[in-house]
Amino acid sequence: MRSIILDNIRSLHNVGSILRTADAAGWDKVYFTGYTGCPPDRRIEKVSLGAENFVAWEQHEDVLKLCQDLQKSGNKIFALEQTEKSEDIFEFQTSDTNITLILGNEVEGVAPELLSLADQHLEIPMHGQKASLNVSVAAGIALYSL
Repeated sequence: MRSIILDNIRSLHNVGSILRTADAAGWDKVYFTGYTGCPPDRRIEKVSLGAENFVAWEQHEDVLKLCQDLQKSGNKIFALEQTEKSEDIFEFQTSDTNITLILGNEVEGVAPELLSLADQHLEIPMHGQKASLNVSVAAGIALYSL
């Protein structure tokens, strides 16, 4: 199973966009954690165009427990974040079919406690001055790359 954790995503438009992209890219499930909004919400549905009806989703209060449970069930946890340990997502290869990608807050990124739990840190190479992407854009690149 290929799943995504959205942790503390502020923008409901980003949530809707990620749901839609997850459906288009063939991912199986999205977990909403922290203060990330979840369906049903017309602001999400406006952007997702109904993708929440085709991608399984759950809301979880304890993201650390969720990650630990996923790892116990055989999932590899990948955090999309620029860190000293990050590997270029375009060079990264895995034969694992049970993977979970963590996407963090639009400003703060993936929380340090989640980074410490992750099996791997992945990053999208940045060549411009801003060195960042909108979380839904980054999600699209990562979901198709993985």
